Amino acid sequence: MGRHDMIKTLGLSLLAFLFLIPPANGMEKSVVIKLGTLAPEGSSWMKTLNTLNKEVMKKTENKVQFKIYPGGVLGDEMDMLRKMKIGQIQSAALTTGGLSPLFKEIDVLQVPFIFQRYEEVDTTLAKMDSFFRKGLEDNGYILLGWSEAGFVHLMSTLPVASVADLKKAKVWIWEESPMAKAIFDEAGVSAIPLSVPDVLVGLQTGLVDVVYAPPSGAISLQWFTKVKYMTDVPLSYLAGGIVVNKDTFKHIPPAFQNILIESCQRHLDQLKIVTRNENREAIKVMTKQGVKIITPSKDQVDEFKKLSNKAMGHIGGQSFSKKVLNEVSAYLESYRRGEK
Repeated sequence: MGRHDMIKTLGLSLLAFLFLIPPANGMEKSVVIKLGTLAPEGSSWMKTLNTLNKEVMKKTENKVQFKIYPGGVLGDEMDMLRKMKIGQIQSAALTTGGLSPLFKEIDVLQVPFIFQRYEEVDTTLAKMDSFFRKGLEDNGYILLGWSEAGFVHLMSTLPVASVADLKKAKVWIWEESPMAKAIFDEAGVSAIPLSVPDVLVGLQTGLVDVVYAPPSGAISLQWFTKVKYMTDVPLSYLAGGIVVNKDTFKHIPPAFQNILIESCQRHLDQLKIVTRNENREAIKVMTKQGVKIITPSKDQVDEFKKLSNKAMGHIGGQSFSKKVLNEVSAYLESYRRGEK
């Protein structure tokens, strides 16, 4: 082999070798995660997401960042799920209603009246966390962290203290919400399905009389400006969380994956504290704006609970399994007895 050919061969070998070397951190391709949320601009959820994004960008040297689509501009949660499935977005901040289609057992957290206070929620989620995370991952999604919207209340343009009052009203139902549908069917209520972004218009036009949401949610979505009453019974608990498509997550270097998960959960833990305070303050704001608090009697509350129990019996297997419900119930009973 001549000198020229040898140099040429060595040069080509070196070039091939360089192409095979993994890029250094500074050369890694940036990952932009498109994230959808119903949370409107200015809400605590959006403030948290923006702060989280800045931190992740700083800690990953701009190699990982979120592009956030707030206020339901991508549609309702079911629209976001469809967009994630086809790759238009890679992530979403979802309530339990949006998370449960990804892993149906999460729906157990929405069972009406199952939780009585926040400490019970925290204990149950800590026990069930790894199970829920694995279920989501098995279905193609990584949970970046839990937070919450809070306890859900009925809010209305006319007083609702009983099941009979509910039957007289035009009741909103969140689209594709099987648990709410089962309860309203059991009550004999012909509910009106609307996406969350359409509810305010529904209240303005009189299309619906009754909606349901955590108090802080009613404030941020401006529903409180169109209702006159709030029923002082926490019907169910609404968790929240951020998920990202597993394939997208796998393209993030492991060190950055850890940063993403740690940052997300820490900020969402802080958000949970803020949300609980906001829900308490939201009730005060609503009453100052003239919203009247309706307090049902014990018999009326028992009627709601009886109705809910019947409805839950009808959807067994369609949503969460009996095994998971029994497991959650066992954790709650243990906690209420003072056991750890």
